[in-house]
Amino acid sequence: MRFQETLYSEWGQNFEQGQTLFEAATDHQELVIFENPRFGRVMALDGVIQTTEADEFVYHEMMVHVPMNTHPCPKNVLIIGGGDGGILREVLKHPSVESVTQVEIDRAVVDMCIEYFPKHSNGAFDDPRLNLVIDDGAAFIANNSEQFDVIITDSTDPIGPGEVLFESSFYAGCANALTDNGILVTQNGVPYMQGDEVTNTYRRWKSYFQTRSFYLTPVPTYAGGAMAMGFASKARIEMPSINELTARSNALSLLKYYTPQVHHGAFGLPRFVQDLMID
Repeated sequence: MRFQETLYSEWGQNFEQGQTLFEAATDHQELVIFENPRFGRVMALDGVIQTTEADEFVYHEMMVHVPMNTHPCPKNVLIIGGGDGGILREVLKHPSVESVTQVEIDRAVVDMCIEYFPKHSNGAFDDPRLNLVIDDGAAFIANNSEQFDVIITDSTDPIGPGEVLFESSFYAGCANALTDNGILVTQNGVPYMQGDEVTNTYRRWKSYFQTRSFYLTPVPTYAGGAMAMGFASKARIEMPSINELTARSNALSLLKYYTPQVHHGAFGLPRFVQDLMID
């Protein structure tokens, strides 16, 4: 039996689908979890691969440690999405963190991932620093009055429930929710296949952020090339030195992908990605 991903109509990838561990329509999306001999357990939402046991560390470490190690002292963090718990797990490795608010639209994703992907969260949902909110991320931002040092948007693609997390009004709310030198990081798709996500985000950020950039991370199961992660701030952000990043990284445990050198290199963008960054 094969699982055919449906993200692109003209091209795709398929997985050997071993035992199906869970399959159901939640209140918001179609969720399936199955076994694969190469990637272990795999989760898909609405026909699109979201995470696997084998390669989740690449995505989660780069989504988290790039902004967290760039900010001088991140104490209060907001995660939008990320119901599998991987982002939360990595955020909580930083000793400066005092509180984390996580907003996930679908409680079923959290529950199923705690049961079927326990290593993703590794107990992070039980951490007393966490405030887990089951709500639409855009609605939360629209009504938010708190400020955060780092905001990480671990969203699905801009279709279905994730679409509102790519709109100008959401980015305006994120800007209001950031401290003066706070950093926003977003999932912005695979530029080779989804270049409009980079262009649209770059344009929509112009009114709200002085720093607008992207960095790339090759996640094996996000097909089509390296994934773009958006990086924005109301302040002009300078890249920390390798020595600074090394000192920060030494306090983190069990890293498998992120290094200070990878941090620096990820911001070296190919010409075709630079060409997508147009106002």
